[in-house]
Amino acid sequence: MFSHERVWAAIDAIAARHKMTPSGLARRAGLDPTTFNKSKRLAGDGRPRWPSTESIAKVMQATGTSVEEFTGFVTGGAASGVGKSPTVPALGVPLLGFAEAGGGGFFDDAGFPAGQGWDEIALPSPSADEPVYALEVSGESMMPLYRDGDVIIVSPSAAVRRGDRVVVRTRAGEVMAKVLQRRTARTIDLASLNPAYPDRQFRVDEIEWIARILWASQ
Repeated sequence: MFSHERVWAAIDAIAARHKMTPSGLARRAGLDPTTFNKSKRLAGDGRPRWPSTESIAKVMQATGTSVEEFTGFVTGGAASGVGKSPTVPALGVPLLGFAEAGGGGFFDDAGFPAGQGWDEIALPSPSADEPVYALEVSGESMMPLYRDGDVIIVSPSAAVRRGDRVVVRTRAGEVMAKVLQRRTARTIDLASLNPAYPDRQFRVDEIEWIARILWASQ
C-alpha cells in the first residue's frame, strides 16, 4: 500500500542500503540536505507532507534504484523483505584527518567533505538525521579532552552557541578544535582545549566554517 509512512520508509531504506543518512541521500540526489529530514515529513498543523515525484526520481537515478525496487520497499515486498520493515544498519560517515581537512579542495561551501572515496566510520547512533562527518585527531594540541587518534563527529549545519566545542577552519587552511568563547559581528574568540596552547581570536572574514563537535571516541 502506498501510504505516507511507507513511501518515507522506502526512502529511508534506500539511504540505509547505500549506508547514508536521509540527508546524505538528498545530497547525492542533488537536493537540499534537509529535504528528507523527519521534520519535513509533517506540516506545522500535523498534515502529512509527501516527497515529490521529482525528488523520488532523482533519488532513484542517483542510486540506481529501479521502479520495481522502490515499489518493493514501499510495499514491504521482496526488495526489502516480505513482512518486515527495512533494516537500517549502522550508518557510515566520511572520515578525514586534520591534515586533509586543512588542504584545499576537500570541502564544499557549506563545510561538508566534497567528492567521494573517503574512508568511513560507523556512527554510534544511526538514527540522527543531521548531516555529519568524522575527523581523526592528530597531535597533542587538543589534550586532555582529545588524544592523538581519537575520532570526533562534527556537524557544520548544527547551531553553535557560546561554550560549544567546535572545529574551525580558517580561510588560510588552518584547522583547529577549540571552545567557542565569544562571537560578535566582527570577531570570533576561541578558547584552547589544551592550556599549553594560547587562545585565539579571528576576524569573522578570516573564518571559512565552524562545525560543532557532536561526539568523540574515547
